[in-house]
Amino acid sequence: MNILKVEGMHCEGCVKRVTEGLKAEGIVAEVSLENKTVSFEGDENCVKTAVSEIEDLGFEVV
Repeated sequence: MNILKVEGMHCEGCVKRVTEGLKAEGIVAEVSLENKTVSFEGDENCVKTAVSEIEDLGFEVV
């Protein structure tokens, strides 16, 4: 399980944007607004894709 800490998510709309953006890249993720995390299964390339997509959406992976 990969867990990314994401800064900049403030509402359920943010969660939806991240969830849908990752889904478009073929990544099924659980996005937690409370914990500000994105959790998903995948290899190193999947992690790189997820980080890139999240940052393209305007959020920061820390």
